[in-house]
Amino acid sequence: MAVRLRLKRIGTNKRPIFRIVVADVRTPRDGRVIESIGVYNPLQKSAALTLDEEKALSWLQKGARPTATVRELLSTAGVLERFAGLRKARKSA
Repeated sequence: MAVRLRLKRIGTNKRPIFRIVVADVRTPRDGRVIESIGVYNPLQKSAALTLDEEKALSWLQKGARPTATVRELLSTAGVLERFAGLRKARKSA
């Protein structure tokens, strides 16, 4: 089963709020999810991002692939740097 980290829209008209979710590739955008790991609100001045970094790292280690937008959000939060460090440490061990 291919798994993606992607956005799920939960806002109203012209007021989008997105959940960062783990979902099967074959499910629709707002369809069934495996787990919700964060919330992204692009309308706030600082573009508020709430993310459970440990869950995100766990899913990345299991092979989940982030979409382009989620990759940017994870990079902003510093999760991708931690993931790269973990992969580097595992390869050298």
